[in-house]
Amino acid sequence: MTQRQDQRHSDELQTALAAVAPGRPLREGLDRILKAGMGALIVIGDGPEVLNISSGGFLINASFSPQRLSELAKTDGAIVLTPDAGYIARANVHLVPNPNVPTEETGTRHRTAERVARSIGVPVLSVSEDMAVVTVYTKNDRYQLEPIPSILSRCNQALQTLERYKGRLDEVSSNLTSLEVEDIVTLRDVVTLLQRAELVARISQEIEQYLTELGTDGRLIGLQLRELMAGIEDERRLVVRDYFQSDMQWNLEQAIETLSGLEVDALLDAEEVVQATHLSGQTDDLDASIEPRGYRMLSRVPRIPDDIVDLLVEHFGSLDKLTRATVNELAEVDGVDEHWARTIKTALARIAELSILDRYA
Repeated sequence: MTQRQDQRHSDELQTALAAVAPGRPLREGLDRILKAGMGALIVIGDGPEVLNISSGGFLINASFSPQRLSELAKTDGAIVLTPDAGYIARANVHLVPNPNVPTEETGTRHRTAERVARSIGVPVLSVSEDMAVVTVYTKNDRYQLEPIPSILSRCNQALQTLERYKGRLDEVSSNLTSLEVEDIVTLRDVVTLLQRAELVARISQEIEQYLTELGTDGRLIGLQLRELMAGIEDERRLVVRDYFQSDMQWNLEQAIETLSGLEVDALLDAEEVVQATHLSGQTDDLDASIEPRGYRMLSRVPRIPDDIVDLLVEHFGSLDKLTRATVNELAEVDGVDEHWARTIKTALARIAELSILDRYA
């Protein structure tokens, strides 16, 4: 696992955090346990793998409720829930995980929780009576829940950073549009936009992780995030599609996935981005001129179908030839009628006019 991947929550941990987020019944039950000054050991899963390491206790098979969870926490043993935390399966269970599973925990409850999660791969929650904190264990992760105000503070800081980066990305995107209109795009211009778009995407992913923990408390931040990120993924994909060099062993999805997997140091190195995404073709010169295919510009034509975009790019091969084409030449493309030909010609001319005015204003 790379350093870049380590910074993300695993899917298992994300699912577990979503189950204990504010607004969920399980979180209310945990809060009741904490307020009562009690501890608890809760296993989210009642399959055979859990039963094989369980001893004693008693069968419950009752619908989950926060009140029932807090009452059952008064017993000494573990509480076993169904995978969706909708039912309480057993209570006062003695868990006997593999003692050879390594753990850095010192308390009995926490050692048991980590060993259970690591050995059978189910989420386990440990509520510390002394520290009044909840720790989530999954097969490969250990995560201590933080106070909601602390998460909100960090989330708002990340959102402010995202706004600044998004503003810079908009400037770079506008600049690339002007350069494409004038047919003077260099490899460096394209890489600059991809770097900015990827950084914005990564900040967004960090905020998404916070939102998972915030649950219903993160609604407003979630709305702001969606507004800021509108169109970013499409922009990144269209730029790569416009410029990357495909072959039998390389395609669009591989290029985007490789870009997303670059560590931060590599992402900030323009030459490494070029090599990783196959943008360079026959040159590594960042100041070399390159020509867009036209996907990104055509995407700005209102309501244009994807199949017409593909037909036009395949027919003309480059944005320069596409913008120079007359209405009749556009209409000669199979699948493009005169109405769309006029609409596309008018829209591209308008985009070119506005971008030039903006560049030299």
